[in-house]
Amino acid sequence: MSKPAPTIQVTLRCFAAVREQLGVDELKVELPAGATVEALRQRLGQRCPGLLRLPLAFAVNRDYARADSELRDGDEVAFIPPISGGSGAHDLYRFDLVCAPIAAASIEAECRTDADGAVVSFAGTTRNQNDGAAVVSLAYEAYAEMAQKVMCGLFEEAIKRFPITRARVVHRLGVVPVGETSVLVVVASPHRGPAFDACRFLIDRLKSEVPIWKRELLRDDGGERWIGELPRPAGQS
Repeated sequence: MSKPAPTIQVTLRCFAAVREQLGVDELKVELPAGATVEALRQRLGQRCPGLLRLPLAFAVNRDYARADSELRDGDEVAFIPPISGGSGAHDLYRFDLVCAPIAAASIEAECRTDADGAVVSFAGTTRNQNDGAAVVSLAYEAYAEMAQKVMCGLFEEAIKRFPITRARVVHRLGVVPVGETSVLVVVASPHRGPAFDACRFLIDRLKSEVPIWKRELLRDDGGERWIGELPRPAGQS
């Protein structure tokens, strides 16, 4: 009697449009040993064809991965649809996900030291229109554990590239009405040039790499829609 073929079990984390397609936040899936990320996508696409029509990037164990990456037993996998673009006050950098309005003044005060000649802030706010449609509000969600890991890597890169003193990034989750701040980036440095450069570096890379999703609620019964682009991790084509 032949032995059954070896199998592995992986956990799929589901976010944004992927969650809407599959109807769950998390899913255990058994696959043949040696299966790839793409094989997992195809397996789930058999029961939910809409999943195969979504543009997706992929993560395995909270690192971005290729579709042909081989999976191992116990792996945590995430299908990443298009994304929207710590602790104490003395930390060099910190990334927070919050569910309440962002208090910019206190974060700016936390960043500044007496050695700094510049504190640069960028606040991304909800505007009342996009692509010709009137917007009521935005709603954000995140793959929180991976977002922390990716953002910490971006902070480390920024510190190596720019002479900055401290940096803070705060992103709001949940509903953000028109006129309110969804993301705040604050950078302190002895000089204004590096502060501006590092601030722009952090917001640009956050918008292209950190797994945070944005959904628009439109006026006049325009419904809702997910907006954004697939993540573009540095060094990956």
